[in-house]
Amino acid sequence: MSRTAMADIGSSPLPLLFRRRSSGEIRNLATVSSSILPAFGTVVDDGYSHLKKYVIVPYDQRYRYVIRVWFFMDITSTLPYQFIFRIFTGAWHDGEIFSFLNLLRLWRLWRVSEFFKRLEKDTRFSYFWTRLLKLLGVIVFAVHSAGCFYYWLARHHKTPANTWIGTAIEDFKHRSVWLCYTYSIYWSIVTLTTVGYGDLHAVNTGEKIFNMIYMLFNIGLTAYTIGNMTNLVVHAAVRTFAMRDALNELLRYASKNRLPEGLREQMMAHMQLKFKTAELQQEEVLQDLPKAIRSSIAQHLFRRTVEKSYLFNGVSEDLVSQLVSDMKAEYFPPKVEIILQNEIPTDFYILVSGAVDLLTYKNGTEQFLSKLGAADMAGEIGVIFNIPQPFTVRTKRLSQVVRISHHHFKQMIQPQSEDGKIIIANFMKHFNKNHSLLGHVEWYKDDRPKPINVLNISLSTCEAFPRQKHRTLPAKKNPDG
Repeated sequence: MSRTAMADIGSSPLPLLFRRRSSGEIRNLATVSSSILPAFGTVVDDGYSHLKKYVIVPYDQRYRYVIRVWFFMDITSTLPYQFIFRIFTGAWHDGEIFSFLNLLRLWRLWRVSEFFKRLEKDTRFSYFWTRLLKLLGVIVFAVHSAGCFYYWLARHHKTPANTWIGTAIEDFKHRSVWLCYTYSIYWSIVTLTTVGYGDLHAVNTGEKIFNMIYMLFNIGLTAYTIGNMTNLVVHAAVRTFAMRDALNELLRYASKNRLPEGLREQMMAHMQLKFKTAELQQEEVLQDLPKAIRSSIAQHLFRRTVEKSYLFNGVSEDLVSQLVSDMKAEYFPPKVEIILQNEIPTDFYILVSGAVDLLTYKNGTEQFLSKLGAADMAGEIGVIFNIPQPFTVRTKRLSQVVRISHHHFKQMIQPQSEDGKIIIANFMKHFNKNHSLLGHVEWYKDDRPKPINVLNISLSTCEAFPRQKHRTLPAKKNPDG
């Protein structure tokens, strides 16, 4: 058969079986199955991969189910025995044997349970509503089963009038089955909810024994239902409870230490923002992922922002990848200080979104210097020169930043001198354009060389930066002139 003909067979909508031409030699189990079990097909060559969906391989792992007990039970619990009996005998029979065979259908409850387990793990469906539907199904099944069995006891009792339903309905065996079913379900629900009106009650010994068993079962079913509903409700509100507890702890701490009102508001705003942005950060979820996946997520989120920042313009791809791999996003509410003036330079930040103000304090007076936006940096002066942070950085609105550790930055830069020189060149170029900022740094105003401790580059390059000051800063006016 030619390849064209084979393609025509593979494109047919009918589930055809394709058998490979006999090869004359036994190479593997596929060849054996082709000769001995032709009805089940065989392995299809790569050239005819479109035919694989039409072929059943007898040794395929996916079809081990057919040789297990579960397969037999699934078949026996699905067969319509009365219909099959009618086909072979031509008569309809309602004997007790068929009633017991129909009980095999209860086996399918195991399949229903497995189905709900898969739904609960499927993130496309709400866990709350899936669990609620399962609980409702369990209750309905328990009520239905108890009512039917209770009616079965009455119907098969030797004295129909001496039964729970016989005292309420005369000659109930000849009444509508739906009427009897309504009475059964009514009794089952009243007993399940522990109401117990008493209008339908056990009369003979068998019914009393079943009532005792059913009421004991109801205790467990009620506990199971209430416990699951409580877990669902508490799980939905657990984050709210945690936030309220954290805020109360903050308020107690602020009151005991008599913190100023402004600082209290900042603490409260930051804690509220932490809970609001927890779904965006998902630190607990990311910690369980392999480092390679966490790095890929960081590359996707922050790489473009780092490449746009002036300090890392033109550096190698390896350095950018190393920087981005360990980055973590942080959120700050409006009017909150990210960096305080004169604090130890442990980190510097790249602004991902939002806006911040650059401020300085002189003689107790706050002075506004500039506004920073997306892809701008803050705190890099203190980190590069290893001096106390010269400015205060305060958010104007909700802002997302990524933090780079001083120690981590130093470890990555020192082995790469070329990238270090590019970073210094970018730093000098940036502040040549914004020389007014360095004019507010007291440490920078003297003429001594400024060692750049964080970068492992030549001393001549390190000393070149201070000499730029005389060319970039405007000359001071002579007060006597």
